[in-house]
Amino acid sequence: MCRSVDVQQAVLAKNDGLADALREELTRRGVTVVNLLSSPGSGKTELLGRVLARAVERGVPVAALTADLATENDARRLARSGAPVRQVLTDGLCHLEARQVRRRLEGWLPADTAVLFVENVGNLVCPASYDLGERLRIVLMAVTEGEDKPLKYPTAFGSAHLVVTTKTDLAGPAGFDEAAFRANVRRVNPGVEIVRTCARTGDGVDTVLERALATRHAPPAHRPPLAPRPHDHGHTHDTPHDDAHTQGRTRTHEHGHTHGHEHDDARPHPEHPGHPAHDGAPDRPHPAPPVTPAPAS
Repeated sequence: MCRSVDVQQAVLAKNDGLADALREELTRRGVTVVNLLSSPGSGKTELLGRVLARAVERGVPVAALTADLATENDARRLARSGAPVRQVLTDGLCHLEARQVRRRLEGWLPADTAVLFVENVGNLVCPASYDLGERLRIVLMAVTEGEDKPLKYPTAFGSAHLVVTTKTDLAGPAGFDEAAFRANVRRVNPGVEIVRTCARTGDGVDTVLERALATRHAPPAHRPPLAPRPHDHGHTHDTPHDDAHTQGRTRTHEHGHTHGHEHDDARPHPEHPGHPAHDGAPDRPHPAPPVTPAPAS
């Protein structure tokens, strides 16, 4: 077990070094990276699409990388905003790493970009441990997911610079207890700002964009660590602790699957006319493309 821990720590240390270098490089270019984390179905893509559209409307140069295990559906949706969008296909990898972000940006990111939004894989476990060179980390949660989510995923919520609730128009029907949710967030991340949003009504969209733009000139004052803080439970458990408290920097993940292409420096895919660029595709902004299945590579 100690050897596994050492290997994972080494992987994370290497990633942190790459992330620091990427952050410094992009900061010199005037680009701020915003890393968005949430579970699947939280409404992250819809909210991001609204934020991108608002930025385009205001003349703010933004771009987005969006990651999924498969399909380019989210890139198509985000491209409707008018912002440059690129898809990252992970083929089963449950998170993004700094090396993947860097390689997807090479020869693609428009020179005048002010904010690069990175929509991470829908997952609140693995992505929480990987710094992507961001200056702002946003963790999102739909009001339909339950007030105890921050306690179940303390590494994700504990490493956030900003916590965002989504689908707030459903708070009443879902019986969402906002006071309990805020108390739970404070338990794992005292001092973090919490913003309420609703993509359907537009509530909170400007606030999220303003927080992202503010980090261009100064990082968030609130900068929690990526690793979970030690804590004493004071009670016993009937189930093993294998995964319960090692979500952040202590487990080695063995995926046990094969890939049609590599994760980090994927071989170029054939051009898919009308599809958002991914992996090795050339640099070009994306109009809203038709929704057609991608040919097999």
